[in-house]
Formats: sequence, C-alpha cells, structure tokens
Amino acid sequence: MKIAKVINKKSVNAQGFTLIELLVSVGVFVVVMTISLGSVISILDAGRKAKALKSVMTNLNFALEVMAREIKFGENYYCGIDTNSPHTQTGSCTSTPGTAITFTSSEGVDTIYRLQGTEIEKSIDHGGTYIGVTSPEVTVTDLRFYVFGTAPIPDTNQPKALIFIRGYAGNKPTAQSNFVLQTTVSQRPLDR
Repeated sequence: MKIAKVINKKSVNAQGFTLIELLVSVGVFVVVMTISLGSVISILDAGRKAKALKSVMTNLNFALEVMAREIKFGENYYCGIDTNSPHTQTGSCTSTPGTAITFTSSEGVDTIYRLQGTEIEKSIDHGGTYIGVTSPEVTVTDLRFYVFGTAPIPDTNQPKALIFIRGYAGNKPTAQSNFVLQTTVSQRPLDR
C-alpha cells in the first residue's frame, strides 16, 4: 500500500502547470508582445517620415533648381512684384527681404515667383495667372528673397539673389519633416 501512495503522489505532482504559473507566463508574453508591437509601429512611422522627406526634398530641389537657373540667366531683378509690361523696375532689398521676385528671363519673358498660401507660384504673364511650382504634399511656410547689386552702371557689383525657403512635409504631426533651404544665385550675363 505504501508503494501505491508514493506512486499516486508522484503522478499528482507531474500533471502540468498550475493556474498561477499559466497566468504569469501569459502576462509575461503580453508584456513582451506589447513592447515589440510598439517598436514595430515606431519603425513604420520612421519609414513613412523618411518617404515623406525624400518626396519633399526631391520636389523642392527640383523647384529650387528651376527657379535658381531662371534667375541666374535672367536680368532686371526687382525685389517684389512688378506687373508692368514690359518689366522695367529694378531694386535691391538687402535689409528687408521681399516675399516675391520679378525678373526678365533669358528668353525675354517677365517672370514672377511668389509665395501664395503654402505654395510657391510662378507667373509669366505679368501677374495675370500663377501656376504652382511645389507639390501639394509640401507646405511652404516662408519664402524670402534678398536681392543685391541691381543698380545700373557705374555699379560694379554683379546682381545676385539669395533665396530662403522654410516649411514641412507630411500631414500627420508625428510624420512631418521640417526643412530649411537657402541658396545664392548670381547673374551669369555681365551687368549692363
């Protein structure tokens, strides 16, 4: 009989996990999965932010490159909007920046760049109509132009323009990418 009791005790102890052991293991599993899920979500957000930043930088680099190229080969720079036809005003703005620039392109077309709302716009018909230069995913909050050396001869300074752009990309505040771009463009043709 003693042998039967010992065998019964051993079989009772070897039946499996207790309810407490099971609850503790499930609780540890839930904590580990919660931490892991949080990491996966933050990695996905970082991927979205990187994609938005790449899109914004590609669009802005293209827009800034086109704008800089046109200004570089242009002439008759005016810090502001000149709707006269033909554009004849010139003027520097060194201490107070302008929010628009008017110039004559190398093809002889009077061109205006300005910030309207959150988009950079361009006009080639003396301010009659404007077309957007930046994509809708890009929100431009600040556009400034500093123009130097626009005085006619005997001024020996070659005209140049400094372009300053600030804004962000992305709709969700957690996935927004801020940017600040600045470039200086000097007139290629010799000043007349």
